[in-house]
Amino acid sequence: MYPDLNLFIDGQWRKTERSIAVVNPASEEELGQLPCAGRADLEDALAAAEQGLAIWSRTAPRERADIILRAAALMRERQEEIAQTITAEHGKPLAQARLEVIRGAEFFEWDAGEAMRTYGRVIPAAAGSKLSVHHHPIGVVAAFSPWNFPMSQPARKVAGALASGCSIILKAAEETPGGAVHIVRAFKDAGLPAGVLNLVFGVPSEISEYLIPQPAVKLVALTGSTAVGRQLTSLAAKHDTRALMELGGHAPVIVCEDADVKKAAVSGAIRKMRNTGQVCTSPTRFFVHHSIFEEFIAHFTERAAATVVGNGTEPGVEMGPTANERRIPVLTALVEDAVAKGAELLTGGARLGERGYFFQPTVLANVPPEARIMREEPFGPIAVLNPVEDLNAAIAAANAVPYGLAGYGMTNRADYIDRMIDEVEVGNLSINTLEASLPETPFGGVKASGHGREGGAEGLDSYLTVKNVWHSRSIA
Repeated sequence: MYPDLNLFIDGQWRKTERSIAVVNPASEEELGQLPCAGRADLEDALAAAEQGLAIWSRTAPRERADIILRAAALMRERQEEIAQTITAEHGKPLAQARLEVIRGAEFFEWDAGEAMRTYGRVIPAAAGSKLSVHHHPIGVVAAFSPWNFPMSQPARKVAGALASGCSIILKAAEETPGGAVHIVRAFKDAGLPAGVLNLVFGVPSEISEYLIPQPAVKLVALTGSTAVGRQLTSLAAKHDTRALMELGGHAPVIVCEDADVKKAAVSGAIRKMRNTGQVCTSPTRFFVHHSIFEEFIAHFTERAAATVVGNGTEPGVEMGPTANERRIPVLTALVEDAVAKGAELLTGGARLGERGYFFQPTVLANVPPEARIMREEPFGPIAVLNPVEDLNAAIAAANAVPYGLAGYGMTNRADYIDRMIDEVEVGNLSINTLEASLPETPFGGVKASGHGREGGAEGLDSYLTVKNVWHSRSIA
């Protein structure tokens, strides 16, 4: 069921002379060959996007919304086919892949509604004058999406751009290209005009270094690592191009003494291993009140160790492989460094099996602050459990990293909740749930976790310009 892989430029699928293999991370078998865009392909994509912008920016918001909703409906109809593709190229369990398809469709459905709500306003003015504010599509968008959510991450970028009336050139992840191919297929079948949505793959640096300096590109949108985000933001700044960045995280979980210990521990262990921990909002650093710490680590470790790991197509599997072989030595080094510095390895800590990129669900406890994993996002199935004396210490520890994407709190005390809302430095704070966002809520980070928001009423802001109009009845 894996799709034929192509670039999509000016309404047409195309192959190229260069290609790279796409590999199933569970079996290490080749799934297909992915075409790589050359300079001529990128030039064609840019010209197509400019032509598409001229059409789409003048298309009525209701018509734009109708096309987006038709495409979303097609994705829902094709849920099983898309999910099979996601599991094949990423490795996540099929049940999680099915949910990702629905989540991606929900992003399109929400932004389709927002397409008709890009309101301006009238400002009170003196007699003889009218003051009004108008929003317009910013222009061509160059978007870059990561491999951890092959369908829903590209969906955020495409939804925001198309709902706003922009055209877009999407560079999706080379390791997991199938999700984006399915999105484009749905929009083509839904009747999207040629040139509005273009899809390219290839050498990431070649694509970004060509597209970002182009005068026609007015917004760079990335979900990715902080390191890559800084590079692209710097390149965009050189050309006065706006940037929307959703970058890395290292999410803290504060577990207070009044929390239900077993529920907090079990839910934390389950969520930590979701998507093999390859989630920018993944709960990773657990700061647990010392009075419940031993009970918490017992429940957490038991549930983490019981995680069913295997090929995502097999029934009952809860965690698949890491997305690529590069993750294995990185995760191993983080565990070894923590243990060398005095941390306790409670379960896991090593590669699992000889075929596929599997890593054991891993729990570290009493990890000293100088360990690398206390500062570096593992982006894998590793949890850190540390005791804290009180809420003051927990908040200080939560804020002790340069990241601020998501944070979590487990408590029923109103005073504790108020303090976390005021003091935990994140863009998304969740209390008594480990869900970080919904399509109707704004999502993004603070500090080194990026800038700008996707989703919610704020989700189209980055894709729009603001124009103030002052109309005087007569020439003064």
